[in-house]
Amino acid sequence: MTTAKTLLRLVSVALALLALGTTAQAGCSDPPGPRVDWSSCDKEKKVLRGERLDGGRFEHTDLSLSNLSGASLVGAMLQRANLTGTSLRHADLARADLTKAMGSRANLAEANLAGATLFKAELTRADLTGADLSAANLAKAELGRAVLTGANLEDADLADADLSRARLDGASLAGAALTGAHTRMTRLEGTDLSQAQGLNQRQLDQACGDAHTTLPAGLERPATWPCAAPDD
Repeated sequence: MTTAKTLLRLVSVALALLALGTTAQAGCSDPPGPRVDWSSCDKEKKVLRGERLDGGRFEHTDLSLSNLSGASLVGAMLQRANLTGTSLRHADLARADLTKAMGSRANLAEANLAGATLFKAELTRADLTGADLSAANLAKAELGRAVLTGANLEDADLADADLSRARLDGASLAGAALTGAHTRMTRLEGTDLSQAQGLNQRQLDQACGDAHTTLPAGLERPATWPCAAPDD
């Protein structure tokens, strides 16, 4: 009798584990849609242009080299997602969580990232031209050589972010927190920094501006400005 009960218990456990495995795999084959759960799925090189993926779960998901241009990902969870080389041009990522996401060379031009979390996100050489990053959390983000020309960074948190050789020419930085940000060769030509927070003289001395760069009160235009033309 005891043996029969033990056998029954083992069968029940095996069935439960099988069910869990089926459930875990089912999400990856689900069609795109709001609140889809593709956590840890391989979605490399997928064409998802214009899809509605609001509230979706993409933690640890490989979306590298995929096309999500114009897609809606409002409030989506993209922690540690692989977005390397991914196109998110014109995508709506308002309030999305991209903590520690990998987005080297991603195209986020004119994307809506208002209120998004990009804490420690890796966005080297990413194209964020004209993107809305207002009130976004970019603290400790890697933005080396990223293009943020004309981006809206008002009230964004850029504390301790790496902006080395990034382009912020013409970006809006009113209320942006730049405390501890790394600004080696950061391009600030024509940028209005008058209302930026936490900026110090050493950061300016390392950066590259010109006669059209507006500075916060108490800071001086470095004698090294304008810098030589940037290299690649």
